[in-house]
Amino acid sequence: MPSSNRGFSQRLHMALDMSGLKKGRGRTTQLADLFDVSRETARKWLNAEGLPELARQIDMAVRFGVNFEWLATGRGAPEGVTGVREPPAMYRPETREQLRLVGIVTRLPRERRNALLLIAEALADVT
Repeated sequence: MPSSNRGFSQRLHMALDMSGLKKGRGRTTQLADLFDVSRETARKWLNAEGLPELARQIDMAVRFGVNFEWLATGRGAPEGVTGVREPPAMYRPETREQLRLVGIVTRLPRERRNALLLIAEALADVT
């Protein structure tokens, strides 16, 4: 296993600890659900058998509130002025389906998001 994988895995575990994601057997499932990947993919990230793509590493840094450069390379400190910072999300998905919906809606262009919102509102009004 490449040392870059090992280092990333260690930093990922630290970021998960700092963000309060529970340790133990459920960690793989939580990570998989959070990023809408298979448990096998999450297991590989946690066990230094693979690395997430760059966009996913950026997303991880934002979600876990850590410095992207530290997470990706080990340079710098976990928290710092060069980190990717966004305000914490106001919405915490409770199920995999909710997480998938949020992810899909986030990737849509504004016009399609507005159209989807109209459809969702119409469906919600149906009794």
